[in-house]
Amino acid sequence: MEPMTFTDEASFEESVIENLKRCGWDDAEGVIKYPTEQDLIDNWARILFNNNRERDRLNDCPLTPGEMRQIMEQIADLRTPLRLNAFINGKTVSVKRDNPDDKLHLGKTVSMRIYDRREIAGGRSRYQIVQQPKFNVRSEVLPKRRGDLMLLINGMPVIHIELKKSSVSASEAYNQIEKYAREGVFTGLFSLVQVFVAMNPDESFYFANPGPNGEFNRAFRFHWADFNNEPKNDYRDVVHDLLSIPMAHQLIGFYTVADAGDGALKVMRSYQYYAASAISNRVAQHDWSKRNQLGGYIWHTTGSGKTMTSFKSAQLIANSGNADKVVFLMDRIELGAQSVREYRGFAGAGLTDEQRKQTVQDTENTVVLRKKLISDDPAHALIVTSIQKMSMVNEDGILPEKDLAAMQGKRIVFIIDECHRSTFGDMLSEIKRTFPGAVFFGFTGTPIYEENKKSLSTTAMVFGDELHRYSIADGIRDGNVLGFDPYMVMTFKDSDLRRMVGLERAKAQNEEEAFADPAKKTAYLRYLKDMPMAGYVGADGAYIRGIEDYVPRSQYNGDGHRKAVVQDIVEGWTARSVGGRFHAMLATSSIAEAIEYYRLFKKLAPHLQVTAQVDPNIDNTEGTAFKEEGLEEILNDYNERYGQTFTLTTYDLLKRDIASRLAHKDGYGNIANKPEDRIDLLIVVDQMLTGFDSKWVNTLYLDKMLRYEGLIQAFSRTNRVFNNSGDKTTGTVRYYRYPHTMRRNVEDAFDLYSGDKPQGLFASKLAENLDAMASAFSKIAAVFEAEGIEGFATLPANTAARAQFAKLYRELSIHLKAAKIQGFTWEKLDYGAYGLDEKKVLPLDRRMYAILAQRYEDLSHGSSGDGDDDIPYDIDPYLTEVDTGRIDTDYMNSRFEKWLKALDDGEDAQRALEELHRSFAALSQEDQRYAEMFLTDVQSGEVSVEPSRTFREHIEEYRERAQSDRVSRFATTFGLDGDLLREMLAQRVTEANINEFGRLDRLKKSVDASRAQAYFENQDGTSVPVFRVSARLDAALRSFILGTSDFE
Repeated sequence: MEPMTFTDEASFEESVIENLKRCGWDDAEGVIKYPTEQDLIDNWARILFNNNRERDRLNDCPLTPGEMRQIMEQIADLRTPLRLNAFINGKTVSVKRDNPDDKLHLGKTVSMRIYDRREIAGGRSRYQIVQQPKFNVRSEVLPKRRGDLMLLINGMPVIHIELKKSSVSASEAYNQIEKYAREGVFTGLFSLVQVFVAMNPDESFYFANPGPNGEFNRAFRFHWADFNNEPKNDYRDVVHDLLSIPMAHQLIGFYTVADAGDGALKVMRSYQYYAASAISNRVAQHDWSKRNQLGGYIWHTTGSGKTMTSFKSAQLIANSGNADKVVFLMDRIELGAQSVREYRGFAGAGLTDEQRKQTVQDTENTVVLRKKLISDDPAHALIVTSIQKMSMVNEDGILPEKDLAAMQGKRIVFIIDECHRSTFGDMLSEIKRTFPGAVFFGFTGTPIYEENKKSLSTTAMVFGDELHRYSIADGIRDGNVLGFDPYMVMTFKDSDLRRMVGLERAKAQNEEEAFADPAKKTAYLRYLKDMPMAGYVGADGAYIRGIEDYVPRSQYNGDGHRKAVVQDIVEGWTARSVGGRFHAMLATSSIAEAIEYYRLFKKLAPHLQVTAQVDPNIDNTEGTAFKEEGLEEILNDYNERYGQTFTLTTYDLLKRDIASRLAHKDGYGNIANKPEDRIDLLIVVDQMLTGFDSKWVNTLYLDKMLRYEGLIQAFSRTNRVFNNSGDKTTGTVRYYRYPHTMRRNVEDAFDLYSGDKPQGLFASKLAENLDAMASAFSKIAAVFEAEGIEGFATLPANTAARAQFAKLYRELSIHLKAAKIQGFTWEKLDYGAYGLDEKKVLPLDRRMYAILAQRYEDLSHGSSGDGDDDIPYDIDPYLTEVDTGRIDTDYMNSRFEKWLKALDDGEDAQRALEELHRSFAALSQEDQRYAEMFLTDVQSGEVSVEPSRTFREHIEEYRERAQSDRVSRFATTFGLDGDLLREMLAQRVTEANINEFGRLDRLKKSVDASRAQAYFENQDGTSVPVFRVSARLDAALRSFILGTSDFE
């Protein structure tokens, strides 16, 4: 398909509309053009009437404006896309009839059909295109807003599309949507929008509506892709594959997930859709009479959302009627509670806790499990349990023949999570014997192949065909997981190990003896010079040993090695943990070593909060007393530090507590602000290296040998996507034991699991990041020079130049973040200081970066220059959190004092004033205005300079005075608690945490509703319905607190 170019947005919009019409959006009434919200409400009312004319519903009497207001009030109460997803998919909506023509139902409640996710492209389903819908704005002084396209299903706006012409990035369309959302335009009827699409002719993103309180996170905007995970970028492909009917109908009904656990609406990625569809289709086509147990398996890389995919697969099957029961199995008992919580969260935000429990059944013990497997109750259709419990359902033939026959007579689908694990053993075999007519599906991020097969079995042998693949390379390329930054750290010199191995193999006591004997000399030199450090497989398939194959395990079991590891961890801790923000894990080779490391950290790094989690089972083997004492010490320290009372008998609860602290969940959601409750470093042996996910873990220290699936699983503890801040750009791994062999193992594992797409798996190293910083800075300098701006003092006036600066600054900051984690500091700008190219020097310093950071922050305030204010820049707000004040205070003060002295001495102060103005580059453009006001007042004698105060302190006084007056006016206008408002402003809250601890809700409660309504009516010049005031007030408070309000 030849790409198309559009030089204006209007022609692109018309082309998208034509393609939509060809893909099922060809309503008989045509495109709805330039409607207001009320026009669309009226349109919905007509569709509801036509779909519910029966006597027992609307009795052939149209809906009145009052009845539509009832529906709109329900929408306003639900408010978030998360909860409105349940409203849309609830099939019906109820109103109390007030139409006097409907004498049968007047004053009574009637139920109306609104949407049926199974009624696709037929029956009552209507698919309409809205062109240029008019949005309400919260203030008359704001620009009038129009969207580009909106797609209605049965009158409900469920998909919103923003378009940009060929020369404008699709990211700008994404930013446009975010800007509209912050202005509160997606309220009222428009709050029903479930999915956003940002599109230009060559690229498209789709993403779930985060809602009025949600965070727009670039990590959760997705490209649609084909079955082989190749992105579909051409807009015609996106319309045909994603937005067509029936796909768009299914997207809203089946492939959005209202995750009550995370409190967010989620939309499935393309690979999740293909996997869930593949499993549900395989079950639909399954011939139950043939008793073929091999359903197939899904290879989706760790961290790509397998739990949600497996849930959606199970839900589709359970709701389809193609199976009687769907059983989701985990390998580890302790994972059961976590998976049950996640599954119940996915069951929907519109359900109560009890309803979610009924939707997803867990099992307390095998007795309960047997009852639910036998039961015909539809509530027991979806069961979550462990493979251990399931394997004991008919232990020792305990089941009566009648019960066994009842179980075996049901059409049961088993979905097995992490199916690469020990499920290949006796437990799975026992389950297959008990349920010979069941069909089994597996999910894994690391399938077992010939290279690493267990018990002579591969994943395909146990589960059947690969139904869909999404490899780690796919995930990294798409940004769904992070790449890795692995380091080989040597605690012994290669030369020392070569000498030790060479002397031993040459049977010589020292080098003198080795060189004195020709045979010993030949042998010694072979190990000293010729033999590689790591072994390898030769062309004939034979293994050729390397130096490390001769190094005894005891070499790495001593205090010298362990102290070197601890030293490496401690010395780089601050940079790698980003000032303590992230957690790390240290994996050791045995429980004994874990205990030794724990005690070493207590001795050498008492400032770090370290604990260990190991298998608590104590056997009668040698070293039992040491293990028992170590576990007791670890438990006692943990209880004392965190105020807990765990014992060996409640060790499972301890493991959950550790997991919750590392994941910032289950009561520890605010642990980032409570350093005393944090775990800095967790020491493990095998546990937590698979199946545990936390975006707050960014580094893995490995002092054990791993291969293939074990290595990928362990590495993947570090590569969960965090947020837009750039604080976590990769998963860092440092390995110490047999480092050359481990490097070979890393290469082998990623060769096997990259899915033939090895590019981009590993992060750039320090030299590459420094080069990228230098390149980005040079390009930024060229942008400002072309605009005639010296010293980056102000932003360019030209919109295109600003957009280019935003892009380049973001690139610079991302590489800076990565470089800092790899050891870069502003004190060392020479490459040679890091053992790199001694001739290179970074062309920018801390002060220059701070000035650029201030200019970048200026982009998020004020106007957009000479261009259209409706084209936002590709700005990542997290990157603006740079303290530029401290850096330039001394310099600015010195220029200020020089100017004052020139004034006092009667000298020509103009040159000193020009120097002072140049130092203003580090100030925001708003603060530059206050600085000018202050200087004018000093020159006119209206203000006296206090010697004890800095220049910046005078500026801050001017700014605070102006802001205090504005806060007082705002509080009076809305009749709200001014002290509470000032407290929130002082806390510098963000969009993500604005309602933390319910502070925004408390502020809302203090508002005088009548004053708020009066304010909005004065702004609009017309009456504002009561039901609209709440949403308008929420938007007004948020914009004022976040600094985007136009209130004066």
